[in-house]
Amino acid sequence: MPNPLLIKKKLKEFNKKISVSGDKSISIRWVLLASLANGVSKAQNLLISEDVIAAIKAMRKLGVKVIQKNKSCKIYGTGFNGFKYKKNLTINAENSGTLGRLILGLLVNTTKPIKLIGDQSLSKRDFRRVSDPLSKFGAIFKIKK
Repeated sequence: MPNPLLIKKKLKEFNKKISVSGDKSISIRWVLLASLANGVSKAQNLLISEDVIAAIKAMRKLGVKVIQKNKSCKIYGTGFNGFKYKKNLTINAENSGTLGRLILGLLVNTTKPIKLIGDQSLSKRDFRRVSDPLSKFGAIFKIKK
Protein backbone atom coordinates (compact mmCIF):
# COMPACT_ATOMS: atom_id res chain seq x y z
CA MET A 1 0.00 0.00 0.00
CA PRO A 2 1.36 3.45 -0.90
CA ASN A 3 2.46 5.83 1.82
CA PRO A 4 -0.33 8.18 2.91
CA LEU A 5 -0.05 11.87 2.17
CA LEU A 6 0.59 13.81 5.36
CA ILE A 7 -0.23 17.50 5.48
CA LYS A 8 1.17 19.01 8.65
CA LYS A 9 -0.30 22.45 8.26
CA LYS A 10 -3.85 22.85 7.01
CA LEU A 11 -4.22 25.40 4.26
CA LYS A 12 -6.66 28.23 4.79
CA GLU A 13 -9.83 28.14 2.70
CA PHE A 14 -9.31 29.66 -0.74
CA ASN A 15 -12.41 31.50 -1.88
CA LYS A 16 -11.18 34.15 -4.29
CA LYS A 17 -11.77 34.78 -7.98
CA ILE A 18 -8.89 34.70 -10.43
CA SER A 19 -9.41 36.03 -13.96
CA VAL A 20 -7.16 34.83 -16.77
CA SER A 21 -7.76 34.52 -20.48
CA GLY A 22 -8.77 31.16 -21.92
CA ASP A 23 -5.59 29.17 -22.52
CA LYS A 24 -5.17 25.48 -23.38
CA SER A 25 -2.32 24.77 -20.99
CA ILE A 26 -3.93 26.61 -18.06
CA SER A 27 -7.31 25.00 -18.80
CA ILE A 28 -5.85 21.47 -18.74
CA ARG A 29 -3.97 22.17 -15.52
CA TRP A 30 -7.11 23.64 -13.94
CA VAL A 31 -9.13 20.52 -14.80
CA LEU A 32 -6.50 18.26 -13.23
CA LEU A 33 -5.96 20.37 -10.09
CA ALA A 34 -9.69 20.97 -9.55
CA SER A 35 -10.19 17.19 -9.65
CA LEU A 36 -7.73 16.82 -6.76
CA ALA A 37 -9.31 19.58 -4.69
CA ASN A 38 -11.95 18.88 -2.05
CA GLY A 39 -15.29 20.36 -3.10
CA VAL A 40 -16.50 22.31 -6.10
CA SER A 41 -14.24 24.36 -8.35
CA LYS A 42 -15.74 26.68 -10.96
CA ALA A 43 -14.11 28.12 -14.06
CA GLN A 44 -15.36 30.68 -16.55
CA ASN A 45 -13.79 31.30 -19.96
CA LEU A 46 -12.28 27.79 -20.07
CA LEU A 47 -10.69 27.16 -23.45
CA ILE A 48 -12.70 24.32 -24.95
CA SER A 49 -10.21 22.58 -27.24
CA GLU A 50 -9.76 18.90 -28.08
CA ASP A 51 -6.99 18.65 -25.47
CA VAL A 52 -9.12 20.20 -22.70
CA ILE A 53 -12.05 17.94 -23.61
CA ALA A 54 -9.67 14.95 -23.40
CA ALA A 55 -8.67 16.09 -19.87
CA ILE A 56 -12.33 16.36 -18.86
CA LYS A 57 -13.06 12.87 -20.25
CA ALA A 58 -10.06 11.48 -18.35
CA MET A 59 -11.27 12.93 -15.06
CA ARG A 60 -14.76 11.55 -15.64
CA LYS A 61 -13.25 8.10 -16.20
CA LEU A 62 -11.57 8.48 -12.81
CA GLY A 63 -14.95 9.08 -11.17
CA VAL A 64 -14.84 12.88 -10.98
CA LYS A 65 -18.11 14.70 -11.63
CA VAL A 66 -17.71 17.41 -14.27
CA ILE A 67 -20.47 19.71 -15.51
CA GLN A 68 -19.50 21.66 -18.60
CA LYS A 69 -21.65 24.33 -20.27
CA ASN A 70 -20.16 26.44 -23.04
CA LYS A 71 -17.03 28.07 -21.59
CA SER A 72 -17.91 27.44 -17.96
CA CYS A 73 -17.15 24.30 -16.01
CA LYS A 74 -17.77 22.91 -12.52
CA ILE A 75 -15.62 20.13 -11.16
CA TYR A 76 -16.56 18.28 -7.99
CA GLY A 77 -13.09 17.43 -6.70
CA THR A 78 -12.54 14.13 -4.94
CA GLY A 79 -9.43 15.11 -2.98
CA PHE A 80 -6.18 13.15 -2.80
CA ASN A 81 -6.73 9.41 -3.23
CA GLY A 82 -10.36 10.09 -4.20
CA PHE A 83 -10.38 8.64 -7.71
CA LYS A 84 -12.89 5.80 -8.13
CA TYR A 85 -12.57 3.63 -11.20
CA LYS A 86 -12.87 0.05 -12.40
CA LYS A 87 -10.03 -2.40 -12.99
CA ASN A 88 -8.31 -2.33 -16.37
CA LEU A 89 -9.10 1.34 -16.93
CA THR A 90 -7.73 2.91 -20.11
CA ILE A 91 -7.40 6.67 -20.34
CA ASN A 92 -7.00 8.22 -23.77
CA ALA A 93 -4.94 11.43 -23.76
CA GLU A 94 -5.68 11.70 -27.49
CA ASN A 95 -3.15 14.22 -28.88
CA SER A 96 -2.53 16.11 -25.63
CA GLY A 97 1.09 15.90 -24.55
CA THR A 98 0.32 18.17 -21.61
CA LEU A 99 -2.43 15.84 -20.38
CA GLY A 100 -0.33 12.74 -21.03
CA ARG A 101 2.61 14.03 -19.01
CA LEU A 102 0.75 15.71 -16.15
CA ILE A 103 -1.76 12.94 -15.50
CA LEU A 104 1.10 10.55 -14.75
CA GLY A 105 1.86 12.53 -11.61
CA LEU A 106 -1.79 12.36 -10.53
CA LEU A 107 -1.96 8.60 -11.02
CA VAL A 108 1.22 7.50 -9.21
CA ASN A 109 -0.70 6.80 -6.00
CA THR A 110 -3.50 4.73 -7.55
CA THR A 111 -4.07 1.19 -6.32
CA LYS A 112 -5.01 -0.44 -9.64
CA PRO A 113 -3.07 -0.34 -12.91
CA ILE A 114 -4.19 2.24 -15.45
CA LYS A 115 -3.31 2.18 -19.13
CA LEU A 116 -2.60 5.55 -20.71
CA ILE A 117 -2.89 5.73 -24.48
CA GLY A 118 -2.89 8.47 -27.08
CA ASP A 119 -3.28 8.99 -30.78
CA GLN A 120 -0.58 7.96 -33.24
CA SER A 121 1.30 11.24 -32.86
CA LEU A 122 1.28 11.21 -29.05
CA SER A 123 2.33 7.55 -29.00
CA LYS A 124 5.59 8.47 -30.75
CA ARG A 125 6.61 10.97 -28.06
CA ASP A 126 9.08 10.06 -25.34
CA PHE A 127 7.56 10.09 -21.84
CA ARG A 128 10.70 8.98 -20.02
CA ARG A 129 11.46 12.54 -18.91
CA VAL A 130 8.35 12.20 -16.73
CA SER A 131 8.29 8.48 -15.96
CA ASP A 132 11.95 8.21 -14.93
CA PRO A 133 11.75 10.80 -12.11
CA LEU A 134 8.40 9.38 -10.93
CA SER A 135 9.93 5.90 -10.85
CA LYS A 136 12.44 7.17 -8.31
CA PHE A 137 9.46 7.83 -6.01
CA GLY A 138 8.19 4.25 -6.42
CA ALA A 139 5.85 4.56 -9.41
CA ILE A 140 5.87 1.57 -11.75
CA PHE A 141 5.58 2.07 -15.51
CA LYS A 142 5.48 -0.35 -18.40
CA ILE A 143 6.42 1.76 -21.39
CA LYS A 144 6.13 0.33 -24.88
CA LYS A 145 8.97 1.18 -27.27
